[in-house]
Amino acid sequence: MAANRDHDPDAGMRAVARVRGVREQDSRLGLSRVAADEREAGRRTTALREQLAAAVLPESADPGAFALGRLAATGISAQVAEAERRLAAAGTVTTAAREHWQQDVTRLSAVELLLERRAQQRGAERLRRETSEVDDLVSARWLRARRAGDEGGKP
Repeated sequence: MAANRDHDPDAGMRAVARVRGVREQDSRLGLSRVAADEREAGRRTTALREQLAAAVLPESADPGAFALGRLAATGISAQVAEAERRLAAAGTVTTAAREHWQQDVTRLSAVELLLERRAQQRGAERLRRETSEVDDLVSARWLRARRAGDEGGKP
């Protein structure tokens, strides 16, 4: 295992990338969950608003029925207020989860970009070494050919 690490100059960075990837996935799943909770809170709030809007005051002049209708509307109104408070809280949690996920995405992207750049630099360095080696080989061959030509032309 130690020998394998010696051959991969980016082993540590790849480990960091794996950790960052797991964190990004976890925060994405968390964001998905709180976004679903926010949608559910929104549906609940909408349903309660519709229930409140549908609450009809009795048409009769009966004070008892009127009082009961008002009491029911007041109860639904309190439920709507609570649902709106929960929806606002869910929105805050979703916003925080989205920011956390975006930070994790940015961190993962930074590590991946660094790994890519390091690989490009190693590739460019390898190409420079290969070009230098080919240059040396061509120069040596040219010198041998020149010497052979000079020796062959002497009397």
